[in-house]
Amino acid sequence: LFGDKLVVLSFIYTSCNDVNGCPLATVVMRGVQDKVRADLQLRKRVRLVSFSFDPDHDTPEVLAAYSHHFKAPEFDWRFLTTASHAQLDPILEGYGQRVIRDYDAQGRALGSVSHILRVFLIDKDKRIRNIYSTSFLHADTLANDLRTLLAEQRD
Repeated sequence: LFGDKLVVLSFIYTSCNDVNGCPLATVVMRGVQDKVRADLQLRKRVRLVSFSFDPDHDTPEVLAAYSHHFKAPEFDWRFLTTASHAQLDPILEGYGQRVIRDYDAQGRALGSVSHILRVFLIDKDKRIRNIYSTSFLHADTLANDLRTLLAEQRD
């Protein structure tokens, strides 16, 4: 998934109900998709990746259904997860993405997750070039940053 295109990576889970969390990230990613599709220079050089950190609920089937609300046909936007938390945890750790699962007083999982919204801009050399949080997560900003990285590659 990395090395052949510029990548915008977001960590989400589909049942997130924090409007300033996963839903915001996904809506902004859709805006980025629209801007990239409209830009002939970017269209074939950008991949979006929405990576779920809830493998218990966000199966490939759930993610496929969820993606239909956002992903344009033929656009390179992947909605991914892992088969287990054991596979997921090293990925989250590698990106410094802290995820805390919420439990009730009896220790039962509530299905909600506490996390800080972070979206990563990754260049073709697999380097993280920017990390966006709620305050700085805008489709125009991301599209401009993608154009800047593309211009760097041509120099």
